[in-house]
Amino acid sequence: MSASTNILPDNSASLPNGAGAAAILSAGIGSFAVAFFAIAADKFASVKNLFVFYKPTGALSGETTAAVLLWLAAWAILHWLWRKKTVSLRRINIIALALLALSLLLTFPPIGDLF
Repeated sequence: MSASTNILPDNSASLPNGAGAAAILSAGIGSFAVAFFAIAADKFASVKNLFVFYKPTGALSGETTAAVLLWLAAWAILHWLWRKKTVSLRRINIIALALLALSLLLTFPPIGDLF
């Protein structure tokens, strides 16, 4: 019996992480889309009118619906492209966190009103 306990044999190939990376990056894209659509609807009346899907909530209904659709599309496309690949999770996580941080900053009124 060996002193070291390996879960995987030494000759096993690593599992592709592309599907997980696609989910992480698409979440960042979706969160940034909410902020982008909110700013666009605040600044342009035509965009605001385009985003009114349900009158009691105003443009918020369209902003969030469009962002969810963009998130799902990004997830599906990235998953399809990366499903059998191994990608740099460090780089993907940095990009996703940067998009999340930007989205939080842009939805903060003093910063969002600068645009």
